[in-house]
Amino acid sequence: MKMNNILEMLEKSASVYPDKTAVREGESSLSYMELLYKSKKAGTALLGIIEHGSPVGVYMEKGISALCSFFGIVYAGGFYSMLNNELPDKRLQQIVSVLEAKTVITTKELFEKAQGIFSDVRILTIEELMQHEPDEKALAAERTKSIDTDPLYVNFTSGSTGTPKGIAVAHRSVIDFISCFTDIFSINDKDIIANQAPFDFDVSVKDIYSSLYVGAALVIVPRQLFSEPVRLIDLLCENKVTTLVWAVSALCLVSTFHALDYKTPDTINKVLFSGEVMPYKHLCQWRNKLPDSMFVNLYGPTEITCNCTFHILEKDRDYSEYIPIGRPFPNEDVFLLDSDNKKVTEKGVRGMIAVRGTALALGYYGMPEKTSECFVQNPLNTRYPETIYLTGDLGMYDENGELRFCGRTDNQVKYMGHRIELEEVERAMNAIEGVERSVCVFDEPKQRLKGFYVGTIDKNELYTVMRDTMPAFMVPGYLRQIEEVFLTKNGKLDRKKTIEMIGGKKS
Repeated sequence: MKMNNILEMLEKSASVYPDKTAVREGESSLSYMELLYKSKKAGTALLGIIEHGSPVGVYMEKGISALCSFFGIVYAGGFYSMLNNELPDKRLQQIVSVLEAKTVITTKELFEKAQGIFSDVRILTIEELMQHEPDEKALAAERTKSIDTDPLYVNFTSGSTGTPKGIAVAHRSVIDFISCFTDIFSINDKDIIANQAPFDFDVSVKDIYSSLYVGAALVIVPRQLFSEPVRLIDLLCENKVTTLVWAVSALCLVSTFHALDYKTPDTINKVLFSGEVMPYKHLCQWRNKLPDSMFVNLYGPTEITCNCTFHILEKDRDYSEYIPIGRPFPNEDVFLLDSDNKKVTEKGVRGMIAVRGTALALGYYGMPEKTSECFVQNPLNTRYPETIYLTGDLGMYDENGELRFCGRTDNQVKYMGHRIELEEVERAMNAIEGVERSVCVFDEPKQRLKGFYVGTIDKNELYTVMRDTMPAFMVPGYLRQIEEVFLTKNGKLDRKKTIEMIGGKKS
């Protein structure tokens, strides 16, 4: 029988693996039966407080309490939006305003802070929700009102207008994707998954729901450990972690500090990465230490429920030039469109990556105009309504017929008569010995390509190496060594902030 609600994942695993650890956070842990029980307690407490189909904010650290809040909200007929407590207050207020949320769940520890941030909102603590006993009859009655296209969560990303965009994703999309995801990569009840991503970032969706779906154990990695690589490696080893579904930047943090030389977490047999292009040098460090592990390059924006394509790296293949983003997941169609909305099929010809299928998000929450810009009628289909998502990413088919990521449409610049992808310049810089991370920008008024980098190489030497290995039109005329590149909270390169922080300083 097909699933219609993600709670069926939790209920099934609690039935099959009642005493098995579902989630571990530091010294605390819950079995699947305990997680189910606490989620039902929260759900029962919320019945009558939240309206069916309404949003509830969850303002707390990622962890056990957040998971109980998520599932409790769903039990009560609502959908959740994680309010990352690392975000500035103004940003959190904007998110709640876009959601028009009337209720926020927090912890006793953060209650006063939440009161100061969120006005005209009912603030509840997870501790008080836990005072209720499950009302099975009432919860079952609420479930009958739900269908699989109801929203499960809304994750927020940046918006070009300065207002955060909320991406609403349905139960059906998560169920469809996770069932394929766990099957293809052989994720099962024996796995121990180390969660790296914040819960408001969709990489965590793969951690949470893969665990629930197959009965695996989820280990929450505290965010502070990503500034303490040795302790991070200790945690992976002590918990006998088998699976990493991490952002590229998190893997690079470990390899940048050569933490794998301290100790090898040799129970890891699956490393799945996404978010940006994996620098080849960092990939080699991981593969050299874990030669028998499966490495997978995942691609896809939040708007298509986590990922739409994947490439399982082959043992003896040379990936020094690029790693393909591969082929679509089952029940997803990923294709390229040219500027005239014609399908691109030729190898080596670039087009915008478009996606259709059940995994598409419902759209941008409360933003119908923005939704209509990106979620559009399939131009290849004039016979009936069919929505596709335009990613804004460029791709092309390589000689093997696999998709290759070619950068963003909004990071494509024309310089010295050539069209250049800034990511391509960055990828070339990152491959040079003595460069750890780099960021490239185009100074439009001065028509100048600028490169900034973190590393030990002298900028004159870097220029010489780039001039000798890259086309002249791709070599930045201005190079500068900087102390760090800035990342978004989701671990992606924050080009805008990096340039703002170093702007105006003399080289």
